[in-house]
Amino acid sequence: MATTRISARLPPNIDPTKAPLAYGDRALPKLNRELQDEELITRQRALMTLCDYLHDPEHIAEALRVGVAESLKALLTDPDGTVRQKATEVLYIIAGHNIGRDAFLDYTIILPLSRLFDDKIDIVRLNAHMAIEMLCEFYPGAEGVVEASLVPTLVDKLRSDLDQIKEYILDTLHFCMRLEQIQALIAGAMEAFTELLVHDSPIIRAKAARDIMDLSVPLSGKNKACEVKSLPPLVQLLDDDDTDVRAKAAGAIMTITITTEGKYKAIEAQAIPRLVKLVNDDNSEVRLNAIKAITMLSEAPEGRNALLNHVEMIKKRMGDDSAAVINATEIAVKTITWKP
Repeated sequence: MATTRISARLPPNIDPTKAPLAYGDRALPKLNRELQDEELITRQRALMTLCDYLHDPEHIAEALRVGVAESLKALLTDPDGTVRQKATEVLYIIAGHNIGRDAFLDYTIILPLSRLFDDKIDIVRLNAHMAIEMLCEFYPGAEGVVEASLVPTLVDKLRSDLDQIKEYILDTLHFCMRLEQIQALIAGAMEAFTELLVHDSPIIRAKAARDIMDLSVPLSGKNKACEVKSLPPLVQLLDDDDTDVRAKAAGAIMTITITTEGKYKAIEAQAIPRLVKLVNDDNSEVRLNAIKAITMLSEAPEGRNALLNHVEMIKKRMGDDSAAVINATEIAVKTITWKP
């Protein structure tokens, strides 16, 4: 199925000419002055040059030293769409480096950047989300996004924005939920993730299942997953053609079925025969998560009775190439064959 991809091409009426670089250590101070120029074409050209120049990591520290971060922050509210596009692109480049991520926090760029989540231009929104996602890949960045109370906004955008942007939102929420899950639960993230389990894109299905696993870590998350009926579509995904989808779905089931309610909801959804099938999957992550989920379900008497018929087949995984799978198999067999 064809999907819309956001184009980074400039509008046809925009002069793509770059600003000429000054020599040596004068280059970045000159560019920074041009970023603040009243002339639109000067700001545009300076941003074009800066995008290329900062791809060399050695230039990022100097750029921050001369005040580029503050200039870019100001340009986020520029009335010109091309300026906002290139400013967010530069911020994404900067966010790829530790010193740049620190600058996001030092210059309080997170909230001004997040306001572009509502920008009317697709590429501006995409760049803004890419920069925030990159920032969240390290702990202080994710903490900054959580403290800015942006999780509810991200959940809201997950329901309405383009698929290409949804992928980055799902990743951003993944990093945020490793720190704190309550904001996401209150914002209705479990419902949003569950809706995406039937999405056409395998990437989005896998990331939605992974995020359900993250959100199901606390007891309230496990209960919410049962309440909004996340388990039936997760069980269906165990038959998915995509390896990553199967792995993440099995992982989410493993996490939810720690509770008694989760176990019985999964058994009712016919999870056991599908999980048993995945014990011999070609992918080690799929095998590992499936065996761990089987262990959870075998703690219920009905689950144990059903799995006793497959215990010999499961035992064969004790010769697996993966040490983690071997260890999980040993625990699974002990749990299935346990007698009071």
